[in-house]
Amino acid sequence: MPSRPPVVSLSHARLAFGERVLWDDLHLQVAAGEFIAVLGPNGTGKTSLLKVLLGEMPLTAGTVEVAGRPVGTGSEQIGYVPQHRSMDRGLSLRGSDLVALGYDGHRWGMTGWGRQARSAKRDAVRRALAQVNGTQLAHVPVGVMSGGELQRVRVAQALATDPLLLLCDEPLLNLDPANARLVCALIDRRRREADTAVLFVTHEVDPVLPYVDRVLYLVDGRFRIGTVEEVMTSQTLSELYRSEIEVLRIGGRYIVVGEQSQYHHDHDSADYEHADHPGGHGHD
Repeated sequence: MPSRPPVVSLSHARLAFGERVLWDDLHLQVAAGEFIAVLGPNGTGKTSLLKVLLGEMPLTAGTVEVAGRPVGTGSEQIGYVPQHRSMDRGLSLRGSDLVALGYDGHRWGMTGWGRQARSAKRDAVRRALAQVNGTQLAHVPVGVMSGGELQRVRVAQALATDPLLLLCDEPLLNLDPANARLVCALIDRRRREADTAVLFVTHEVDPVLPYVDRVLYLVDGRFRIGTVEEVMTSQTLSELYRSEIEVLRIGGRYIVVGEQSQYHHDHDSADYEHADHPGGHGHD
C-alpha cells in the first residue's frame, strides 16, 4: 500500500517581521498519529507556527500544507485547543454548547439545518465529550467548571469535527499538575485511537514528555528537531541559546538551567504571557 502523505508539511519555511526572523529554512513533516512538542522561550514563534497552520498568518517564504493541500482558514481537518482561561461565572453557556461551537462555529450565517443535520451535530458533541471523559459536563455551565473540567471541554471542542490535526497552544497554562497530566493523557489517547497528528506548544514540559515522539525547539531564529533524548541535552541547548545551558534530569523531570535560557521547565507557568505580535514586543 502507498504511504500516506504527511499531515503537516513545511518546506523552506521562513517567518519574519521586518528584520526580525522567527525561524528560517524550517523543514518539518508530521505524520498521522505523531505527537510533536514545540518548545522554546517566549517570542520565538511557537504560537505563530500554529497560526501559520491555521491559515491566519502567511509565511514569509517557503510552503506549508496540511493533508497535502495549502492551508486555509476554517478547516474542519484541524482542531485547536487554546490556552486555559477562566470564564465569567455568570455565563449560561453549557459544556455541550461550547463543544458545539467547534462543530459548526465555522458555519455562521448558514441556514436550513434539518433534523438529520441537528442529529449529526448532537452525536458529534456527545462523541467528543466522551473522548475526554466529559459526558457529565454536557449540561454544566462553563462558568462554574473547574480549570481542569473547562480545559477538557475545550479539548472536546477541538475534536468535534474529528480532525486529522490537533494544534494545542499552551493547553496546560495555569492547570495544577494532576489536571495537566490528565489533559496530556486525553490528547495522547485521541491521537492513538484516531491516528490524529498533534503539535503541542508548552512551557510545562514534564507532563507531556511521556507521549512525545519528537521535539521542535525554537530559539532566536534557530531550531532543532529530534527525539527528546536528542534535543533535551546540555550540548544541544547550549548551541541553540549560544550560551552555557545545563539540562538536568531529576526524578524523571527536565530542568533547564542557564542565565540566558529564560526557560526553566520547573517554573510557574502563570508568570508567562503567550502571544505573538508583529512588532516583536509580545511573547509566545
